[in-house]
Amino acid sequence: MASRRGFLGAVATTAAAVLSSNIPSRLEAQESPSAATPAAPLPPTIAALKSMKDQVQPITIDERRARIENARRLMVENRLDALMLMGGTSMMYFAGMRWGGGERLFTLILPAKGDPFYVCPAFERDRAEEQIVQGPLGQGAEIRSWQEDESPYERVAQGLKDRGIASGRLGMEEQIEFVFSNGVASAAPALEIVSGTPVTAGCRMHKSDHEIALMRVAAQVTITAYEAAWRALEPGMTQRQLQQLIGAAYNQLGFPGEASVNVGAYSALPHGSRQPQTIHEGEIVMIDDGCLVEGYTSDITRTFVVGKATDLRMDKMRQVFDIVHRAQKAALATARPGIECQAVDAAARKVIVDAGYGPGYTYFTHRVGHGMGMDMHEWPYLVKGDTVKLAPAMMSSDEPGIYIRGEFGVRLEDDMHITENGAELFTRQSASLEEPFTVA
Repeated sequence: MASRRGFLGAVATTAAAVLSSNIPSRLEAQESPSAATPAAPLPPTIAALKSMKDQVQPITIDERRARIENARRLMVENRLDALMLMGGTSMMYFAGMRWGGGERLFTLILPAKGDPFYVCPAFERDRAEEQIVQGPLGQGAEIRSWQEDESPYERVAQGLKDRGIASGRLGMEEQIEFVFSNGVASAAPALEIVSGTPVTAGCRMHKSDHEIALMRVAAQVTITAYEAAWRALEPGMTQRQLQQLIGAAYNQLGFPGEASVNVGAYSALPHGSRQPQTIHEGEIVMIDDGCLVEGYTSDITRTFVVGKATDLRMDKMRQVFDIVHRAQKAALATARPGIECQAVDAAARKVIVDAGYGPGYTYFTHRVGHGMGMDMHEWPYLVKGDTVKLAPAMMSSDEPGIYIRGEFGVRLEDDMHITENGAELFTRQSASLEEPFTVA
């Protein structure tokens, strides 16, 4: 999946680190733990971790069939005649297929009425069938192949025409590149090409009980890995070494994950820096990111200091931590069914601005949250201007922050589930800078 911190996979596997846990990037995570080959014995807090894989079950074929039917219902509601999917999260969501990008068209067309069909490069057909037969469309799925000197777009146009959709509205899911949507538009000029987001977002924003359970486990895996690595952390380690500790913890727990680590003044950059950093006593450390559990993400941030410090700067750090802690709590208290997404951001931002860290985005430089699911960032977005109303079974982050350039930053992030009557965090709020994993 596209990650806002995609460079971390390369950082995490640097050979100079204390441990080599071979943490995969989110662009490459394949639902299996990284192969750990530690150069030194694991610290006791990490070695003691046990796999949590027995707590999860994969999404079933019947669940994916139900998703397709839900998509068809939303197509009718949004006056779409068909939906076009290509390699990416939505194809995995509906069809259970992993298919990399490239310049050759491989697509799944889901009509509102009639049988779905695939359009596939002829030389890739055998490889595609390996996955297709195990998916919700099964053995009888129609595959329309095209040779290298033929137009795949004509295959799409003919498949739609055979289903009575020579004209009408074809929704493009949001990850489709212009070259492909333009190719279909040229081959089927009577079609109206429109956004398929009302269907893909309409399905994926509302999580099933199974999806929520997977994300709950993902959050627990991440917080467990963070705490184990924190307890093994010593002053003088580099940020890369802490990343490797977290990666080793993920390996022990049985799931692929990664971590961004930023120290001191670099913590004032919300998504950090590539610069080499060393962790010192009494200095702020920010760790962020998450893991994948059966394709579902976590996204958690903890900010803390190593050891204790008594200087005046520490007093300021504690004050900022307290403000961010109250802002996170305000967002949680505001989030509930029927409330617009922007109201959650406003509640957290008011706490921060009223405490003197404003106006607007001066110190709290990003939205308070983003939807989560199979992508780390998806709908809805908790930001000013987003009038989508929250509903039960939606998932988002709750992550206010204050960033003082040249000094330090504090962000607290937990994964938030909208319930029937309010909202809950999957992990307890951090208590303090010195004890980040003590219950608040």
